[in-house]
Amino acid sequence: MTQEHDIKDRFWKELSDSPFLMVGLDNASGHSIPMTAQLDKDANHAFWFYTSRDNRLAAGGAAMAQFAGKDHHLFACISGTLVEETDQAVVDAHWSNEVAAWYEGGREDPNLLMLRFDLGDAEIWLADMSLKGVFKMLIGGDIRSEMKGKHAEVTL
Repeated sequence: MTQEHDIKDRFWKELSDSPFLMVGLDNASGHSIPMTAQLDKDANHAFWFYTSRDNRLAAGGAAMAQFAGKDHHLFACISGTLVEETDQAVVDAHWSNEVAAWYEGGREDPNLLMLRFDLGDAEIWLADMSLKGVFKMLIGGDIRSEMKGKHAEVTL
């Protein structure tokens, strides 16, 4: 496997462990907002978000999502396009009690909207160092060699 492939695989694993991202529209003035990705292990081209029709992301379009792994050893910035998911089988497949808690009308709530984030490219950074690298950093040593190969620009 290539280093790029390894970094990409690690991204997917860490995102599935902690599927929380900050998402914002490229051509909007509003800040990014926290969203919980709904992942499908067989769909590495997209992930989904439940939201409401009055949410600032509802308009869809070109977007960016930022991700920080829960241990802060992996960071990613992901470009893509937000579009309304119209396939009711997909909406139903990810429905859960946790999602239902956000919608007064449940699955039939007229304000319910599922957005699909069609993935473009991403930059992924690994920030985990060996014990030797951590020691070098603590004493002000050069850690650039420790971080080589821990960044990838990938197509998702």
